[in-house]
Amino acid sequence: MTTQNLLVELFTEELPPKALQKLGEAFAGRLLEQLRAQGLAAEGAQATPYATPRRLAAHITQVKAKADDQPRRIKLMPVSVGLTADGQPTPALLKKLHAVGADDAAVPRLQRAPDGKAEALFLDSVAPGASLQAGLQAALHEAIAKLPIPKVMTYQLQSGTPLPGWDSVQFVRPAHGLLALHGADVVPVTALGLTAGRLTHGHRFEAQADPIEIAHADAYARALREQGAVIASFAERRADIAAQLQAAAAQAGQQLGEELNPIQDEALLDEVTALVERPKVLICQFEPEFLQVPQECLILTMKANQKYFPLLDGAGRLANRFLVVSNISPQDASAVIGGNERVVRPRLADARFFFEQDLKKTLESRVPGLAKVVYHNKLGTQGERSERVRQIAHAIVNQLRQAQYPYTPEDKSAFDALDSKVQQAARLAKCDLLTDMVGEFPELQGVMGGYYARHEGLRDGVAIAIEDHYKPRFAGDALPRNHTGCVLALADKLETLVGLFGIGSLPTGDRDPFALRRHALGVLRILGEKRLPLELPALIAAAVPAFGSLIQDPAQPLLAFFGDRLAVSLREQGYSAQEVDAVLALPLGRLGDVAARLAAVRAFAALPEAAALAAANKRIGNILKKAEAEGPVDAHVNEALLQEDAEKALYTAMQATTPAASAQFEAGDYTASLQTLAALRAPVDAFFDDVMVNAEQPDLRLNRLGLLKMLHQAMNRVADLARLAA
Repeated sequence: MTTQNLLVELFTEELPPKALQKLGEAFAGRLLEQLRAQGLAAEGAQATPYATPRRLAAHITQVKAKADDQPRRIKLMPVSVGLTADGQPTPALLKKLHAVGADDAAVPRLQRAPDGKAEALFLDSVAPGASLQAGLQAALHEAIAKLPIPKVMTYQLQSGTPLPGWDSVQFVRPAHGLLALHGADVVPVTALGLTAGRLTHGHRFEAQADPIEIAHADAYARALREQGAVIASFAERRADIAAQLQAAAAQAGQQLGEELNPIQDEALLDEVTALVERPKVLICQFEPEFLQVPQECLILTMKANQKYFPLLDGAGRLANRFLVVSNISPQDASAVIGGNERVVRPRLADARFFFEQDLKKTLESRVPGLAKVVYHNKLGTQGERSERVRQIAHAIVNQLRQAQYPYTPEDKSAFDALDSKVQQAARLAKCDLLTDMVGEFPELQGVMGGYYARHEGLRDGVAIAIEDHYKPRFAGDALPRNHTGCVLALADKLETLVGLFGIGSLPTGDRDPFALRRHALGVLRILGEKRLPLELPALIAAAVPAFGSLIQDPAQPLLAFFGDRLAVSLREQGYSAQEVDAVLALPLGRLGDVAARLAAVRAFAALPEAAALAAANKRIGNILKKAEAEGPVDAHVNEALLQEDAEKALYTAMQATTPAASAQFEAGDYTASLQTLAALRAPVDAFFDDVMVNAEQPDLRLNRLGLLKMLHQAMNRVADLARLAA
């Protein structure tokens, strides 16, 4: 049967911009899935989604007018129930035939076939394929019902119903048109009180015709562009905006005599794409004196409130130019440009006012006010939280002091200076929560604290730490820039994690209101990427006392949580599940070593000896586990009790290799350590071929178990190699 392409469009009022792209993709994907399931769309059929502020549409290739008929076999009942002894149909069989749409004449056509231990009767028939109208009707109903709608509206239908104005439907926005074309033919399906036709509408102000008649499914996008002044494809419209932004930025740069670039914000680009049907980028400007306000404030107010694209120079500094994505393209754009400049000016003036008012009070003067801000009803105020962060940060500095990092042990004054800066930064870090600017733009917390600290002349290390202590805020975000910021960020995140885990406020599968997963990943990244000589168990233990009796010790579930987060993160970075399991099977220690351990495991797995040694390691672990169930096994060997040549050879080989491997391990050269131990493959294989571990004599058995315990400890310092066994 020949196929034609299908076009379905729902024409609506303005759809929610932040959900538009997902709505368009879901609508097209679900239609294709349902048509394919009914045999109406070929296996190679492709769906192209279209989504503009006022429409969701899908173009689907290779769609049949009628699905192929399908043979089917219906199981009726056991032969013993359906036929009498002389082969005549029983009343039960005749009743069953009528129930499945057959009559008495079908009895001679029934097939007998084994069914388990008995024999059953089957009816072979042909199921007629669905028509496109019926199939599309079902697919359309399913696609609309399963759309990821953020919030449903209920509205009344004004026509086409028995009670206009009283009958209601639910959808994301009121729908005013339905289009369905199979090739050039209308498919008369219905949805949301609408009957499909071939008419649609273009741009509200710039369409050349209204309504627009679509002659063929394949003419949809072209007709909308040429007659309706609408770019129907979300992806095409987004690419067009991006290209216009770059061109306009270059033009604005020429005006100022410097290179300018639009700010990179994928979410803003998506949202603006969902707000316009045919974009036109225009260059606007504001008064240069506003640049005295911290640029983060100006950028945020332009992006968040107006959906503008600020322009930055090569050094990342804000210029007094910005770009507007307009939905109209007048010949003289001066009125549009002037209107946007008038709109943005009060916003920037508000930001300047907030900043100037905030500068009238020091951060230190705001500290008492933190005692009036509730952080959590079980964990107290922001003032109490700041004190806990200060205590935890002090404990982290002491752990660094003991580990002789980042200074030499003789440089006591450097550690004291670090502790002093950390204490001051911890005391002031939350004070910007009480400022007007952060009250208006909560996203700027930390950033504004850094600005106010620098304005007050505080040490630059303290100001940077206050600004950076929320970092990393998201995946891929930068880490704190100095030691003070790293310590404060660790303390802040640990306070959140230990406190909330300590009161039992754990994240669930779909809910994480306190962003504990993000906090945990932040701790892991700082420890790992900064290669800090700190261990998670010790950090958690140091944080718990700061809470006094407010919490229960959460060390065990919190360490498991960190382990899960780290495993997920490492797998996302491209490490295999086996490699990650092998490294994380050991207790979480210094996370700065994890990357080196993973590299060592990967290099070891590529060796020809790896598979045999991993299998032997797994076997040794099982033997020791069974033996230690009856009592501890000492990692000790009495040479006088070594009788078999194979066990003597293994012991000799271990004496030759393990000291070198141990020295390489202590030096942090994990790859070399494992490669050195790979030389034990032959003596290990010979040992298991020729030696009976569980000898009858107790002293021989314990000696051989001790030899295996020594081998097991030597082999598993970098990772649990048994996890690499197939």
